Amino acid sequence: MCLIAGGIGKSLKERIVKMILAGKHRGEDSFGVWTDEGVLKSNDFSMIYEIPNGKIALLQCRLAMTGSKDFTQPFYNEFVLVHNGEIYNHVQIREYLERRGVSFESNVDSESILRLLEFLIHEKKMPYIEAIQKSMKILNGDYAVAFSDGKEIYLFRDPIGIRPLYYSPNGFFASEKKVLWSIGEDAIPVNPGEVIRLSKGKVERFKVFDVLELRDSFFPYERAKQSLIKSLEYSVKIRAGEKVGVLFSGGLDSSLLALLSSKYADVTLYTAGAEGSQDLEWARKVSETLGLKLKEYIFDINDVEEVIPKVVFAIEEPNPMNLAIGIPLYFATKLAKEDNCKLLLSGQGADELFGGYFKYLENPNLMEKDLIELGEKNLARDDKIAMINGVEGRFPFLDLNVVRTALRTPIEFKIRNGIRKAILREVALELGLPKEVAYREKKACQYGTNSQKLLQKIAKRNGMKTREFAEKVFREVFKR
Repeated sequence: MCLIAGGIGKSLKERIVKMILAGKHRGEDSFGVWTDEGVLKSNDFSMIYEIPNGKIALLQCRLAMTGSKDFTQPFYNEFVLVHNGEIYNHVQIREYLERRGVSFESNVDSESILRLLEFLIHEKKMPYIEAIQKSMKILNGDYAVAFSDGKEIYLFRDPIGIRPLYYSPNGFFASEKKVLWSIGEDAIPVNPGEVIRLSKGKVERFKVFDVLELRDSFFPYERAKQSLIKSLEYSVKIRAGEKVGVLFSGGLDSSLLALLSSKYADVTLYTAGAEGSQDLEWARKVSETLGLKLKEYIFDINDVEEVIPKVVFAIEEPNPMNLAIGIPLYFATKLAKEDNCKLLLSGQGADELFGGYFKYLENPNLMEKDLIELGEKNLARDDKIAMINGVEGRFPFLDLNVVRTALRTPIEFKIRNGIRKAILREVALELGLPKEVAYREKKACQYGTNSQKLLQKIAKRNGMKTREFAEKVFREVFKR
């Protein structure tokens, strides 16, 4: 996990320094800057004022997760690349390319993206856009990437949009809006499965991967269930590592992830809520049933009032619902950081894939729309809050193999006799979750933790409605 940023323009040094300072919370282990006039990499951030000037630049601030902790991007030679995220099949890609004579300079997962692109461009004679499109079909991971030939910059983001990435009409890009705002630029999301080409005075957009392309003929029931079990178990396994945390509410999704990850890793469950809240009570009950460690952050109205500006700073918008959801997420990720746990599994995506929201009873077609919009509506929020605390969120339900299975599962297997997420509940039972957990009807996070109620009280104390209060805090934090 990290900050990636850069752009095209005259005398970039001053703006690059500002971008690093605005976004270094995403990666405080080291920084690296490539420009057309030189390269500087260091773990001493006081050195940022020594970076080379130039007319095109790519940079990274790194939070080391995979590979050598001593290696900092950008990768550079003929092409330059920076990447935020994780590539879970990088070992297989590396082995495939090495058998074809490709050499690597590090064991960092990000390098597999660059070497794959080089191979497709040089050996397969593909144009850049086509090579990126082909790469998206090969890469299994969460990624936001900037790739350059020294003249133009190509930006792309995984087909679900798990990691955030933004660009400006003037040719700059960054992992967070505030990094672009720091240099007076607007921030436009790179859409999932999209390529943005930045060149001098020009921005072009290309849609190269639509996640709905993963649809195919529907599975029969047993095939759908076995495919879901197999793909979800594998997705958890490759994301868990040896030590992992789970963002835990005691509901179906997080309990299933806790159960599966405990087969592969040392697992700790992290929860946050007001005392007496439903999620906190269920987290305690289910963690005991599963025999897994639970660490909890119990917040009150004063705790919430104190962190509201930090959460608004993270989510970069005055949306009161995302603020209410972000508060318990902030406390849970802070708790994980203090426990020296850098990886957290989250159940995001399960509702959109398997029919979890009440609105799907009336209109199940909204599921695909919500899946397409998930990146900027929910995942960007969760990523930015976790990164404020130096923690990486991972989303096993959004592995493309799980998504493919969900898209091939008929709606009548997902919503049956008024029961939402029916097939996922049946899978959970088969894998060993108690029935009361598998069939628990969970409240939305902001209600299950009581963060919404406390936020409303704070807004009322300030003589405002919740939306007015969120907008006021946003203006104060960002001076916008």
